[in-house]
Amino acid sequence: MPEPSAGGGLERYLGNTIRDIRLKHGLTIADVANLAGISRGMLSKIENAQTATSLEVLSRLAQALGVSLTTLFRSYDVRAGSAQLVKDGEGMEVVRRGTKRGHTYHLLAYDQGPKKTFEPFLITIDHESESFPIFEHPGTEFIYMLEGCIEYRHGQSTYVLNPGDALTFEGEVPHGPEKLIKCPIRFLTVLMYPDSHDT
Repeated sequence: MPEPSAGGGLERYLGNTIRDIRLKHGLTIADVANLAGISRGMLSKIENAQTATSLEVLSRLAQALGVSLTTLFRSYDVRAGSAQLVKDGEGMEVVRRGTKRGHTYHLLAYDQGPKKTFEPFLITIDHESESFPIFEHPGTEFIYMLEGCIEYRHGQSTYVLNPGDALTFEGEVPHGPEKLIKCPIRFLTVLMYPDSHDT
């Protein structure tokens, strides 16, 4: 795997990684683009770090290359001792199903081995939306408020969260924002999956 580029960030690293794997397997840009269901021009831009892309497209590219999605991130910012550093502003921006305009998710860690054990997100809500996403997932979720004020629903209960407040709950019970009391809102959420949860 290529070393992370100090100047190019995550996009440069991913582009180099995808190109290296493609060439290692003797695949052309056209081969991989067709298998992933994207245009050759888009793949070329991804390999040359000329565009950002979604986790969905990266997942399709990984499948086309015959590797897991985590393989693409395996060496990104991994230091001695297997620690991983994601600098301020460098977390991958992702779109979660059910999110509306004004909700930004930054994934703060990429590779936890062959099984996903946890996912930390920094969530920013810049302005109010007419409807709010409701989530259900295996495992436990932990929320720590950083800025603003939100009323958060978990099952039949609601909780008003201010900076410094923490909330921990079972992820399989429907949950999500009930009311945005003071924007902008920022909070850290960590999804911790049970041992049986596969990527």
